[in-house]
Amino acid sequence: MHKRNIILLIILVCLFNLWGSSAQKEIRSDSGNQKSIHLTIYNSNRALVNETRKIMFPGGLTSLWFQDVAAKIMPQTVAIKGVSGASFRVLEQNYEYDLLSPSKLLEKYLQREVVLVKYISAMDTTREKRTQAKLLSTNNGTVWQIGDQIVINPPYSYLEFPEVPPNLFSKPTLVWLLETAAGEATIAASYLTTDISWLADYVFTLSEDDSQGDMIGWVTINNNSGARYKDAKLKLIAGDVHIAEEVRAAPVRAKVFAEAAAPQFEEKAFFEYHMYTLQRPATVNDRQQKQIELLHADNISVEKHFIVRGQPWYYRQRLSGPQTHKVEVAVQIENSRKNSMGMPLPKGTVRVYKRDADGSSQFIGEDIIDHTPKDEKFFLKLGNAFDVVAERRQIDYKVISRCVYETAYEIKIRNHKTEPANIRVIEPVGGDWEMRTNSHDFMKLDAFTIEFKVPVNPDEEVVVVYRVRTRYC
Repeated sequence: MHKRNIILLIILVCLFNLWGSSAQKEIRSDSGNQKSIHLTIYNSNRALVNETRKIMFPGGLTSLWFQDVAAKIMPQTVAIKGVSGASFRVLEQNYEYDLLSPSKLLEKYLQREVVLVKYISAMDTTREKRTQAKLLSTNNGTVWQIGDQIVINPPYSYLEFPEVPPNLFSKPTLVWLLETAAGEATIAASYLTTDISWLADYVFTLSEDDSQGDMIGWVTINNNSGARYKDAKLKLIAGDVHIAEEVRAAPVRAKVFAEAAAPQFEEKAFFEYHMYTLQRPATVNDRQQKQIELLHADNISVEKHFIVRGQPWYYRQRLSGPQTHKVEVAVQIENSRKNSMGMPLPKGTVRVYKRDADGSSQFIGEDIIDHTPKDEKFFLKLGNAFDVVAERRQIDYKVISRCVYETAYEIKIRNHKTEPANIRVIEPVGGDWEMRTNSHDFMKLDAFTIEFKVPVNPDEEVVVVYRVRTRYC
């Protein structure tokens, strides 16, 4: 070959290689490339997804379609980095959510040719009639141009499209424009998504004598995020995490702590919250409610309370006639190791049952507890007592001056139960107050509240009488 031709050939090959390396290549990754996934769910209707995938980069300018992400992803929180293998640099990120549907496909084919296919039956045979038509409008029906005619809503059995438009996606997809080296790489991607949440529910079963009980805690996960998380490392964050009206920053990455394994969830303090890590992989499907046992504790000691509550306005006006009180029934439980508990409890609803004499259990009430640290007590109001009655009567009322009042009350408490009842009479006196006389000892719960503790035997009536002077100026 002539030397000049050889040089020309070399130049052409170099130009071809240069063009090939600068041309944008397209690769796709879905959950089949996934190596691991960590799902951290907050009790504020959002979750942090951390996943790693293996990707084969062709080298050069590369468009990476990162599929099987949550439909409710918050795109502004996405972060991507290389873990190992071929290096890359992110030039651009797009979140594609213009999803494939019959109406969207029609919109994308405006002013384009489509084949209308109609089944025609005759003489026990069926054949297809195929008509080439241009779609002109999809507004309140369809308008087509068939040959020289304009046709509205022509009958057809189905439509044939030559291809799916490149700007229409079958599922939500992150698309990164990358500058990559050639070779296999492991990448880590993280993002926040909404419409996934968890809550705690508890079942507490009282013994026959109301002195102790057993407690089971459940975690309920609701996933409507539009993604399936297969064999995920599941973490739950309990606490009041502040959420801004608009999230602009990249997500905070949750650290993974190591500690001795627990049968189900491992609990650990995390920042000013608590983290519960499931000690096995779990699959959380889209549009699924999943329940996992959080705790199980037996032989928990319980304090039962009967409570009569007054009202602040009782001390600033004259009352006529007796005031009948409902007597609250509540139980108090200490969340401590010495009481067979001790795990920090996430906020949730506690449903209380009581064992019957025949061994069955009956529902007796429910209440909501806030986030409860270890060695703290929580209080469950269950309802009102049927056989304990309280009646209040104002037996004296004086206006001493413009803002000084003196009030006397008698509170009759009757116990129709077959066992004693210890009654807490809680009075929100308010203002600057001075106890003038009292039939029973009292204690100050705070600056404006007093409590009488009143034991009442079966079929007994006990009367609490006191006189208090209050100042409100």
